[in-house]
Amino acid sequence: MMAKKLSERKLAVLGAGKLGGILLRAYLKQGLFAAKHVAATVSHGEKAAALGKALGVAVTTDNRKAVQGAEIVLLCVKPQVVGEVLKEIRPKLGPKTLVISVAASVPTSYMEKRLGGKIPVVRAMPNTCSTVDCGMTGICRGSHATAEDLETARAMFDAVGRTVVVDEKHMDAVTGLSASGPAFAYIILESLAEAGVKVGLPRDVATLLAAQTMKGAASVVLETGEHPAQLKDAVTTPAGCTIDGIMELEEGKLRVTLIKAVVKATHRAGELLFEK
Repeated sequence: MMAKKLSERKLAVLGAGKLGGILLRAYLKQGLFAAKHVAATVSHGEKAAALGKALGVAVTTDNRKAVQGAEIVLLCVKPQVVGEVLKEIRPKLGPKTLVISVAASVPTSYMEKRLGGKIPVVRAMPNTCSTVDCGMTGICRGSHATAEDLETARAMFDAVGRTVVVDEKHMDAVTGLSASGPAFAYIILESLAEAGVKVGLPRDVATLLAAQTMKGAASVVLETGEHPAQLKDAVTTPAGCTIDGIMELEEGKLRVTLIKAVVKATHRAGELLFEK
């Protein structure tokens, strides 16, 4: 039902760069939005022409032109320019235009203030795993957004993975955990692969073993709902190989290091908006 509704609505994607491009391609591929109802913007004219031709949608460098008549505006610009972009497009927005922002650290109150009136705003924090439709997105709504607006946003990010609705006070933590998290996971994955090389495996085999093992372990948690500690215990047989490996991890303080990494990234997320 929601998919049909979205396909009939006009969407403007402001900043169809890396993340904006990933989302836009997913929507068009899945038929979530109809190409004839989609407009997008990029910063350079040459890129606009090339992207428009590749995707079959109207792409321009003019944000005001793109949002004209749009029912949903997906804001994919950098946090530092959100304020000026909102001021720029405000005169062209209707009273019920839904603005969805993926800009890290930018509060809904900040956006509402610059939009004026009672324009509904939803804030989302996706991650780069959305590239392969395995993303994780945290979503919260502003003071003027309705439950239906929230469902619209969820449908748009469910298209590239999973979503969770949180209170806005938790959005920096979502940024520190699931948005920064893939980088932490890649370091762990790379280290496991290096270990495989150390014990004699060819690099391509070691990387495949490490990557599929991490993917499988995450899938078991998601599909069974069991606590990671229980699943770890099931692998760890008495006096076996795994417990020796775990002892090394504990001695190296892997747990506390990862916790500190997420805490640090969370605190940093709260600072981004005010830096130019």
